Formats: sequence, structure tokens, C-alpha cells
Amino acid sequence: MNKIIVSIVFALILILGINRFADFIFYVDKPEKSAYQVANVQTVSDIKDSTTTSSGSGDIINLFASVSSADGKKIFKKCTACHTIAKNGANKIGPALWGVLGRQVGSLSDYKYSKALASYQKKWSIKEINGFLTKPKDWIKGTKMSYAGLKNAKERAALILYMNENTDSPIPLQ
Repeated sequence: MNKIIVSIVFALILILGINRFADFIFYVDKPEKSAYQVANVQTVSDIKDSTTTSSGSGDIINLFASVSSADGKKIFKKCTACHTIAKNGANKIGPALWGVLGRQVGSLSDYKYSKALASYQKKWSIKEINGFLTKPKDWIKGTKMSYAGLKNAKERAALILYMNENTDSPIPLQ
């Protein structure tokens, strides 16, 4: 048994030693500047900036003309595992969403919200719902909603149109 353990340790030391020795012999300095320059490449910070601005309510309002609530109804099927949108619909894992736009965040008395949502002192405006749908855990830190988010702005716009139709008093889309 000792011979086997010593053999394994010796093999590992030999492999790592050869690797270090090869790195020492064949050392290559990395160039300061890339040899191949690619034009029109966005950096990671550029991409983050563009996604931040795309979640703004101004951009989403412009998309309302190019989508329909019928599209939103199809997209809402992703939400039906946790939410209902029927009038007087029951809460599921998530709260019922009838009349959600314009309603105070975390205000349904018969649903137990996370502390983050219960203490969030805003109403569900277009900007708020758009930001939340983009990535719930980033928009309201501490929410228990486990959905990863809806990255496509047109899909979010269609979903917001659909949710705005499912209420007794739709909010103006401006």
C-alpha cells in the first residue's frame, strides 16, 4: 500500500516538475498590444451601460407600438407556474397579478411577501415593472422571486401591455 501511495505522489511531483521546467525553458513574453485589432468591438462596460439604459421606461414605451397584448399573453405562459392574472384569481407561489400596474408593491393582504418587497415603498409603474422583469433579484435586492428575468425588451413590453389590460383601471402608457 505504501508503494502505491509513494508512486502516485512521485508521479504527481514528476508531472508538475516537468510542467514548471517546460514553462521555464519556453517562457514567452506576452505582447503589450494584441497583434490582431478587431474594429467595432464593445467592451463589457459598454454592454452593461447599454443594458442599463435599455431597461429604462422611455425605451420600453417606444416598444409598445411594435408589440401586442396577444404577444404578452403568450409570454405570460412562462409566469403561470407561479402567478395567476384572472380577476379574483388565487395566489400561487407568487401573488395574483390582476391589477398589478399602479398597485403598491407588496400590498396584497392575503400574500406573504419577502421583507424586501413588503418594505419597498413604490408603486408598480411601467419603469418599476420593466426593471423588475429584467432581473428581479437585481432590481429589488432580497426578493424571493427566483425567476432569472426577461432579457428581451420587446417581450417585456408585450407582457406589460398584457398585464395593463388585466385590471379594472389600466394606467396610461406614457
